[in-house]
Formats: sequence, C-alpha cells, structure tokens
Amino acid sequence: PLPIILWTEKGLVTFLSSAVHHDNKGRYIVEKEGLNFVKYDEKIYQLNTGVTLPPAVLKTKKEMQAWLKDNAALPLDFSITKAVFTMFLVAFLLFFVFFKVARFYKKNGAVAPKGIVSWMEPLVLFVRDDIAEPNIGAKKDRFMPYLLTVFFFILIGNLLGLIPWIGSPNLTGNISVTVTLAMFTLVIQLIFSKKPFWKHIFMPPGVPLALYPILVPIEIAGIFIKPAALLIRLFANMTAGHIIVISLISIIFVKESLAWSGLSVPMALFISTLELLVAFLQAYIFTMLS
Repeated sequence: PLPIILWTEKGLVTFLSSAVHHDNKGRYIVEKEGLNFVKYDEKIYQLNTGVTLPPAVLKTKKEMQAWLKDNAALPLDFSITKAVFTMFLVAFLLFFVFFKVARFYKKNGAVAPKGIVSWMEPLVLFVRDDIAEPNIGAKKDRFMPYLLTVFFFILIGNLLGLIPWIGSPNLTGNISVTVTLAMFTLVIQLIFSKKPFWKHIFMPPGVPLALYPILVPIEIAGIFIKPAALLIRLFANMTAGHIIVISLISIIFVKESLAWSGLSVPMALFISTLELLVAFLQAYIFTMLS
C-alpha cells in the first residue's frame, strides 16, 4: 500500500491505498476526516456533503462521469503512485552511489578504483569524454552535473524496469517521466543559448530574405520538435520491449497449451537480454542528443 495524499477544502487528507477498493467502479466509499471519497476511472473523487454512493442504475462511463460532475469534486491529488515510488528509489540509488564514489576519491585521491567505484569511473569518463567533450567542448564541465544525472537516472530506471515487481511500472516507459526529462533539456538549452544560436534561428545564414517567412517558423518549431523527439524515442523504445515480452508470454495462455512455452519463453528471454542493451543505448542517446 502506498500513501494517497489529497488536498481538499478542509486541508490535507491522507490514507493508504489499501483503504480504496480496487474494482474502480466508484461503488466503495472511503470515509476520512468527515469526508467521503470514491475511486472511479483511476481518479479519487470527493463526494459532496450528504451524497452517498453513486446509483447502481448508472451503467455507462458517460453516465457516471455526468453524475460525478454534479455530485463530487476532484481534490488535488499528490498521491505516491508506483511510478513516483520508483523515481524515489532511483533517486536514492543515485545519491547512494555518487556520494560513495565521491567519498572514495576524497579519502584516497587519484588511486586505482575498487568496488563500486571501478564500475562507475568508466561510465563517468564515458559521459565526459565520449558525449560531453565532442558535443560541447571546453565548457563541458558546466553541464556535466546535468548530463551525468540524466544518464544515470535513465540507465537505472531502464534497468529497474526489467526486474519483475520492483520495476512495475516501467519508469522510463511512462510518458510523464520522459516529458519532464525532455523539458529539463529544453529549459537548459533556452537558458544557455547564446546570440549566434538565436541569430541562426531568426536570421538563417546564407538564405534569401524571401525565404525567411518559411524557414524562420520551421526553425522555431524545431526548438520544440527536438525535445519532443527525445521524449517519444525513450518512451517508445522502453515500452515496446515490454509489450513484446508480454505478447510472447501471452501466446501460452491464448493458445491454452504449455507446448508453446518452448517457443515463447526462449524468445521472451532473448528480447529481455536485448533490452539490457537497449537500456544502456537509450540512456546514451538521450544524453548525447541533450
């Protein structure tokens, strides 16, 4: 059970998700702080004063939504979902690993790494020498904190997504997460872009003035299309692998025959192994294009 955190007209209301009936039909009331809550269509609604359960005659989704609109309100929902919990777990692992590595070098200086440091040093140098240096140049150190954070956040999120139960849901297969990561890249780009960049956008070099009305809007759209491509690429690739594995395993149950496991299980294992490569590849691509 994870915390459900709601902000209502009476202030903050919290309770565990185990208190909510998971049939998602809006037929089960949770009473808390003198308020009544129901869950419908993956949302928690606060029923108006004096209102009981939705009438059983409401069968369709459209009818239920119309009734809730008149008899309930949507409180602000800050609940800890499985995706948020996974993000906290990734953040904890990032802090734990990076502080451990930093303490090692602070204590021992430039010595041969050992333990977890020997795993991290090649990856950090890879981000610095193969991603930041070729694309940014001399000012790479300014952006290394962000590039390292986004690389390892995506990498750890991708790897956790391959572990049953722990990786449910698939963090980087959640489009809200990839949108947020792409927005960080966009904001950093806009803040640190210099005069030559904006001159290239609004005054494309070597282009006749007559083409400006066509090219300038395309250049402006490109500012937003590039991060959109970032978020879609990461989301689609990480989701696709999981869908393929689920589809392969489902063959056993669709065909209702254990014999199909001789084909579907080895194929699912192959795709899962391939996803290990994709986990590293997508972290690299997102960081490099950022």
